[in-house]
Amino acid sequence: MTESIINLDSVNPIEFFGVNNGKLDLLKKKFPLLKILSRGTQLKLSGAPEEVATAREKIGQIVSYLERNGHLSENYFEQILGEEEGSGIDHFKDRNPNDVLVFGPNGRTVRAKTANQKKMVTLADKNDIVFAIGPAGTGKTYTAVALAVRALKNKAVRKIILTRPAVEAGESLGFLPGDLKEKIDPYLRPLYDALDDMIPPDKLNYFMTNRIIEIAPLAYMRGRTLDNAFILLDEAQNSTDLQMKMFLTRIGSSAKAIITGDLTQIDLPKNQKSGLGKAARILRNVDGIGYLELDEEDVVRHRLVKAIIKAYDQAAAQEEEREKEREKEREHHHQKDHKDHKQKDHN
Repeated sequence: MTESIINLDSVNPIEFFGVNNGKLDLLKKKFPLLKILSRGTQLKLSGAPEEVATAREKIGQIVSYLERNGHLSENYFEQILGEEEGSGIDHFKDRNPNDVLVFGPNGRTVRAKTANQKKMVTLADKNDIVFAIGPAGTGKTYTAVALAVRALKNKAVRKIILTRPAVEAGESLGFLPGDLKEKIDPYLRPLYDALDDMIPPDKLNYFMTNRIIEIAPLAYMRGRTLDNAFILLDEAQNSTDLQMKMFLTRIGSSAKAIITGDLTQIDLPKNQKSGLGKAARILRNVDGIGYLELDEEDVVRHRLVKAIIKAYDQAAAQEEEREKEREKEREHHHQKDHKDHKQKDHN
């Protein structure tokens, strides 16, 4: 058995231990074979030497990050604990202040937080069109909006155009209260929320009033040529094949575009196929077009979102297996019936 005491004097204990010791509980869950006691600004670790050494290393990464940044969310705390050398996950101890995409209101920093989000930034810098496909919570939209705001602030583009298909997901537009704008705005709310994090309210209002930033349903893009702009098509899985082709052919010669979507959450009517999968498939090897798939490792929402996505994926795989078994059984019965009929005819 080995004992080790770690001093946390250089960081805010509440930031390290978490509200109601939420982060400390995560640490104990990660190292169940260790006895971990907190005393003021000290941690005492007791257990096997190799376990203590691993825990000290992880705690050192967390402390280093807090010393530089002052705050660490519970989700990032858990990601650091789960990070393995060479895993491709963002190594927080090596995070560079130059990775910041945008400085938002009150000094808030917006940056790519995972390895795939950083790859998305690199792809957007190298390509004029990028497809970023992945499940909810992976930061696709947020990172894309940050890239658009950065381009506008750097005067690389003159305007930002953010668009989504206004597809009904369980509620009919016709029965929602208000005029057309009030009916459509709920579909576009996530885009407004992202902008609120990145641009002060008065400046955002100026940009919106003067159409420097436009937020509109995809149908409003028809007939336009979108030039000198950074364009984001969000929730692209809900665009039809014709809508996707229409959008892609609107992009002007000095524009950039990011298309984001989640192919597991298609809200189109059953008789309509999503245009996102086809577009990504036939265009992914075209020079100047980048392609990226994000997964549950990129989830930056509540730590349970990752578990929820994994559970749904496992359920879908199990259902697919059951359907294959049912198909085999139906085929077996069909062959048996056919054989019985032949035998009956022969008799």
